[in-house]
Amino acid sequence: MVDKDKLSLAAEYFNKGYELHLSGNIKEAIEAYKKSIAYFPTPKAHTFLGWAFSLYGKFSEAIEECKIAIELDPNFGNPYNDIGTYLINLGEYNDAIYWLEKAIAAQDYEPRHYPYFNLGRVYEKKGDWFTARKYYQDALNINPNYELAKKALIRLTAIMN
Repeated sequence: MVDKDKLSLAAEYFNKGYELHLSGNIKEAIEAYKKSIAYFPTPKAHTFLGWAFSLYGKFSEAIEECKIAIELDPNFGNPYNDIGTYLINLGEYNDAIYWLEKAIAAQDYEPRHYPYFNLGRVYEKKGDWFTARKYYQDALNINPNYELAKKALIRLTAIMN
């Protein structure tokens, strides 16, 4: 049985970490996420801790946190996309594809357009512009207002003409 006090403290520290994260206080956010996890580990807290690590360029640590999140809930899609994104930053495009495809297949994932956009980025970097365009368009089919995908599609189309 879950201790409601620990669960409450975990949620409190997660929310504090998230507020700190969004205000740019990444070091403090990391500490708050760690406290949240100490009280009650959740996939979301591990994923967000990974995101905070990534902002310091600590991609290995970020990937490890996402893998813990996946162990806790294999249906939670965010850590799959995040791993893919970190691998893109490391130039490991082929490995990124695996994780981004897992994000697309995940049952519990919002915002669903991110892994499609990130696959577009991967294929553009690899020089497969037709596949990149397809994924940018897929992202826009899911979220027609996603500006990064709009700009990427326009830029890539211009390059191809």
